[in-house]
Amino acid sequence: MDVFADRAEAGELLAERLRDLHDPVVLALPRGGVAVALPVARRLGGVLDVLVTRKIGYPPMPELGVGAIAEGGEPVLDLPLLARLGLRPSSVAGVVEDERRELARRVRVYRGDRPLPELAGREVVVVDDGLATGGTARAALRAVRRAKPAWLTLAVPVGARETVYALREEADEVVVLAMPPDFRAVGQWYAHFDQLSDADVLDLLAQGRGEPGP
Repeated sequence: MDVFADRAEAGELLAERLRDLHDPVVLALPRGGVAVALPVARRLGGVLDVLVTRKIGYPPMPELGVGAIAEGGEPVLDLPLLARLGLRPSSVAGVVEDERRELARRVRVYRGDRPLPELAGREVVVVDDGLATGGTARAALRAVRRAKPAWLTLAVPVGARETVYALREEADEVVVLAMPPDFRAVGQWYAHFDQLSDADVLDLLAQGRGEPGP
């Protein structure tokens, strides 16, 4: 496959595959997913917002994710991985509470006092810039499912094949532009994959609402 120039180009290409959706709520996983979701929301005429997620890390090695949590949902833990590490769910209870607090702080940063759009009975698209292990996407989809959307789509430009297949049980539809056999990391499939700041996210969300940036 060709490398995407950047997240905006990937979002334009993704929108082409999603054009049969009508007035959806487009929920981006920050930070990188917001840059992909903006052109999707514009092309589909949908509402753009964020769905904040947090990785739950293995306490001695926080960069190793053993689960994730999304706003409006419950923690989703990788129970087989916890078992291999010799841990019970209660072993990460402290980490879960820390991440709940950080999730709430980030929701305030990105949305302030504004609630999530109404999802019940709506077509909802959850967008990220790629799928590696899929932990945060799984938590996000389960949180959205609790709100009873009419149709739930997960849309990403690129993902690991086994992760994409595993997440098909969590959504009504999974749309992925590419599942390269030599997938190692999301960033390898973008020519430009700069890290986004909170200010970047707020600017993209403002653009999605047709407002001037912060």
